[in-house]
Amino acid sequence: MPPLLEARNVTKVFGGGLFQRNVTVALQDFSLVIEGNPPSITAIVGESGSGKTTLARLLLGLISPTSGKVLYEGKDLQTLTGAERRRYLRDIQVIFQDPYEVYNPFYKVDHVLETPIAKFGLAPSRQKARALMEETLQAVGLRPEETLGRYPHQLSGGQRQRVMVARALLLRPRLIIADEPVSMVDASLRATILENLRELNQRFGISLIYITHDLTTAYQISENIVVLYRGSVAEAGDVELVVKSPQHPYTRLLVNSIPLPDPRRSWEKERLAEAAGAVNGSNTGCKFADRCPHVMPICRQSPPPLYRTDPHRVAACYLYRDAAVIENTEMGSVFVTTTPQAEPRKPAGPV
Repeated sequence: MPPLLEARNVTKVFGGGLFQRNVTVALQDFSLVIEGNPPSITAIVGESGSGKTTLARLLLGLISPTSGKVLYEGKDLQTLTGAERRRYLRDIQVIFQDPYEVYNPFYKVDHVLETPIAKFGLAPSRQKARALMEETLQAVGLRPEETLGRYPHQLSGGQRQRVMVARALLLRPRLIIADEPVSMVDASLRATILENLRELNQRFGISLIYITHDLTTAYQISENIVVLYRGSVAEAGDVELVVKSPQHPYTRLLVNSIPLPDPRRSWEKERLAEAAGAVNGSNTGCKFADRCPHVMPICRQSPPPLYRTDPHRVAACYLYRDAAVIENTEMGSVFVTTTPQAEPRKPAGPV
């Protein structure tokens, strides 16, 4: 049976046209497989400009890859029939970063719930539709009587984002792509929304692609993690391995940049690592070479492949060139497939 959603050797390049000669490679030769079963949570992590949002837009079919394919149940998104696209739109849902931008300020919040119910025929009557909305809102921790009938500006940011979680849940999708879902929410509400997302996975059997720049929340919620750097995979696999004992120098930099309330801790090493050199625009070698404290001549000659350093981890770094090389399309074979933990993990800290 083909995977639910697959990115196969996807590259996305912006620019390079008649009036824009500068070329930006947002994503390069990227592969990812999300199986339909068992339901999983996969985190995509990286700093700004790493290609996270470009990946989300490609997986949603909002933009087309320059090369490679995005496949839904083995079929190219660009060639889906009307019926297949309708099924895809129901199976794959999204939660965006800024909940306020999704709302029309002239409509009450009921509108964002009523629209998918009407479009996909989820309820035979107004009464059934109302009951379905109330049930779904309660499932994400909202009180219907305090939510329905209000305009977006009358709700808090956390409430607006949980309404969007409820909207996605209405359709009982098989996969939700959550693009920075807690980055614009108060810290006090992040744990609540993360718990809502975990509930979708555990109670309703929905897989999640959790896209974030925050390694701490990625560690708390996910089973597997993909660390992106300038559009390429730096390290991927079991989140416990990648975060607790990072192997790629970039992943180590990310982990060591997590702040801890310890006044005795020195930050000098992290500052030196980030200032190791200017980012090289060349794609002939490792993209992290100018920031890497372990750079070797081979790093500037050709980009490193993915080395399988553990049964459930790969790293794109020549430090591990004695390990077996795998193809990008085989990266999913290192992911763990166990059921996610019932309790959230403790926040990750520097190694």
